[in-house]
Amino acid sequence: MDGKRYVSPNDVETQVFPWGTIKWLSEPRVTGTDRFTMGVVLLDPGKGHARHNHPGVEEILYVVSGEGGQMIDLGGEEWTPIKAGDLVHIPPDIYHSTVNTGWEALKLMAIYAPPGPEAILRALAECRVLAPGELPGA
Repeated sequence: MDGKRYVSPNDVETQVFPWGTIKWLSEPRVTGTDRFTMGVVLLDPGKGHARHNHPGVEEILYVVSGEGGQMIDLGGEEWTPIKAGDLVHIPPDIYHSTVNTGWEALKLMAIYAPPGPEAILRALAECRVLAPGELPGA
């Protein structure tokens, strides 16, 4: 088996966006996984990401801390409040968006199945990639 079996946040790069950061703790480049990707997402207060979808990829979001709003377009763009302990399932191909409505970071665990969107995010012009251990703003 190629890849790490135990991963610390300091072992992986940080993807920095205008709305927050992501650390992919399990992805093909880290753990050698080929069935899912798992990362920790921090959305800054009052920020969120644009409506988007992941063709052919399911997504699970688990809210670790904070509060926000989640939109899943299942025939309408209705927003649902989310908070610590909530889980959001986003079917393949469905447009969705998340926003932080609280005063502190909205911390989410994100899982993609199969992997792929993490590599697309890394390639976006708005993404700044920091080396493992490098701190944003340092």
